[in-house]
Amino acid sequence: MSDPAVATQPPSKAKVFFRRLTSTVILWTIVLAGMFSGNKLIADSVFALFMVVLACVGLMEFYGLVEKRNLVCFKAFGILAGVLLMIGTFLHVTGRLGIHDTPARVNDFETSFLILFVLGLCVRQFVARHNTAGILAISTTLFGLMYVPWLLNFIQKINFFPGIHDHGKYYVLYFMLVTKFSDSGAYAVGSLIGKHKMIPRISPAKTWEGFGGALVVATGASLVYAHYFADKMPGMTPLHAVVLGVVLSSTAVIGDLIESLFKREAGVKDSGNFFPGIGGILDLLDSLLFNAPIMYLYLRHILTHP
Repeated sequence: MSDPAVATQPPSKAKVFFRRLTSTVILWTIVLAGMFSGNKLIADSVFALFMVVLACVGLMEFYGLVEKRNLVCFKAFGILAGVLLMIGTFLHVTGRLGIHDTPARVNDFETSFLILFVLGLCVRQFVARHNTAGILAISTTLFGLMYVPWLLNFIQKINFFPGIHDHGKYYVLYFMLVTKFSDSGAYAVGSLIGKHKMIPRISPAKTWEGFGGALVVATGASLVYAHYFADKMPGMTPLHAVVLGVVLSSTAVIGDLIESLFKREAGVKDSGNFFPGIGGILDLLDSLLFNAPIMYLYLRHILTHP
């Protein structure tokens, strides 16, 4: 007869890490396979559907963390707005509205959307019958929209970046690989020689040695990828590859810590149970969310700047 203590023993950190890494690879392999299929209709459809699902589920998880913290938010209103924001950006960047010739166009759309969203939140508070914490409800709902779908939208803007001959998908793949190599480097080095804690009150497992490993491994991956796909990445040079490797690996660690902060405040281990035994969508996206806008801004203002 098996020992109950052994049967209920939680999986090791290594197993959890590799499960999450495997899930991330599988998920993004599906969407990247569609993006690189060679059929524009399939590529755009798979990409759009995947982005909307990530935004929707990610928002559900974030607002779930808010509720676990016994805070108020307009959950349904926020999720609906998140889906509309993703779809609206997709229609802009793919030219289906005839206004995708410059990145400023879609940025203006998103700014207008956020302004209307804030106004909508205020109106929603006006008609709320039981919620008297208006500032709190508006703040948590707005932050959820910006933390998940707004940051995810930068992946769309990279993928459909104008003027680089449909090569945006190579930059999407690039920043995702660098980010995940950062996660792997941080875990491997931190597990082997990690002794000095970064911010133990937020994430006891994060060490400065692991942070160094993230920088080295991610920068190495950046250089290798940039070398083999140089002809598909306008503006990319070894110097840019080093700079991006360092910057993206640093913000990947910060993004991971930010989600750890949210989960610790909510008193949960994982953001959700979308992947049984592994966690939620936010657990897989945490290090990618802030890297997407950094990659986009670097692509727009440095790599393709006249």
